[in-house]
Amino acid sequence: MKVGTAQLPLHFGSAPKWLFERMVPLARQIALYIIEDFGVSDLLYKLSDPFWFQALGCVLGFDWHSSGLTTTTTGALKEGLKGLEKETGFFMAGGKGATSRKTPHEIEAFGQQYGFDAAPLVYASKMSAKVDSSALQDGYQLYHHNFIFTDQGKWIVIQQGMNEKNKMARRYHWISETVKSFVEEPQNAICCDRKETAVLNLIASQSQGIRKLETKLVNEISPAGLVSHFQKIDTLKLPFHHPIYAEDFDLGRLKKILQFVKETKPQDFEALLSAKGVGPKTLRALSLIAELIYGQAPSFRDPARFAFAHGGKDGYPFPVERTTYDASIGVLEKAVRWAKLGYYEEKRALKRLHQLTGKT
Repeated sequence: MKVGTAQLPLHFGSAPKWLFERMVPLARQIALYIIEDFGVSDLLYKLSDPFWFQALGCVLGFDWHSSGLTTTTTGALKEGLKGLEKETGFFMAGGKGATSRKTPHEIEAFGQQYGFDAAPLVYASKMSAKVDSSALQDGYQLYHHNFIFTDQGKWIVIQQGMNEKNKMARRYHWISETVKSFVEEPQNAICCDRKETAVLNLIASQSQGIRKLETKLVNEISPAGLVSHFQKIDTLKLPFHHPIYAEDFDLGRLKKILQFVKETKPQDFEALLSAKGVGPKTLRALSLIAELIYGQAPSFRDPARFAFAHGGKDGYPFPVERTTYDASIGVLEKAVRWAKLGYYEEKRALKRLHQLTGKT
């Protein structure tokens, strides 16, 4: 078995039309095979696994080391299963760029069409995006968001951010079954081959104290008072982990947001985070003020734990889980053989799978 890690360079543009047209039917048939043999919940669970998802993208034929694998694989799967929602009980919303912002409307449309309450699903979609863009400030700007769910209300999120400075991408996987709290280490996996040093991690378990203090601040101190405290920060010599530049903040806008939040009276950090207008800068300002007043520092640990490949034989960045790995490859191989494909299409898909596993 040939395994290892891979850099995931940021690729712009889209998949060639000829390739995408072949990925769609293969993605559809693989998904239908898994639903038929294992159930719709199992397909959801497999997609939430970063290794299985990466393997699926490789089998579909996309560059295994490319950031485009994420957007193209989910796009092919969404297109392939379009119109089969009633038959499969499997729903996909969202996508890349502007399409990601339509996710809540797509979920609501499914709810109206099939008669289920879309509100909890819309909330989960919005919160997962806000957590990975605001509560976790790791330098990767989200540009892709897929919310995938079943008719039983189970859901996953596959979303990706990019860092234009280092030209790398980072993928975030969520699954509803493991989300005990939206604001404390809720992700199933965060994939990136690079660890960042300048990270504000408000969702770490070590940041529990700062989360409570931020909520306390907006409820107990006037917006003007908070801004006044913030203005003092620029005159202090803060540790390196607090690079702060006054010109990065519009204090007038910050004051307005804090006034609005104070009127909503958030009872906890999740309510604070979900408030309209509260984004990375507001949370960063509050964390700085909380540290200034109470001496409570947030976590600066980068939570990325997985590389985009399948691990390494030497245990770096993590050991290969051979049982799970082999089982996943077996499912994909059976799915390819079962799929209604032409001889050459099947042969090419199996060849890609064998190249991924190192089989001859």
